[in-house]
Amino acid sequence: MPLYEYISSNPEEGCRICRKGFELRRPVDRAPLEVCPLCRNPVTKLISNVNTPRYAKPLSVSDAKSAGFTILERRDKGVYEKL
Repeated sequence: MPLYEYISSNPEEGCRICRKGFELRRPVDRAPLEVCPLCRNPVTKLISNVNTPRYAKPLSVSDAKSAGFTILERRDKGVYEKL
């Protein structure tokens, strides 16, 4: 189930939780929340950042081999040799 972020539509009237914003795990097929579950004030759904893996450097041949990949090196035109 994905995480959704919500924040109070009117921060002056919201509770301490919805004023700062909160995350909620909900099924995809459910409608978004319209009110805070604690104080019943209106909330709006935020667009979250997407978490993607980042690599600082390209993987080396030894890293790829230890991960289970087969490494091939080009020898001639159309000829590859397994390392």
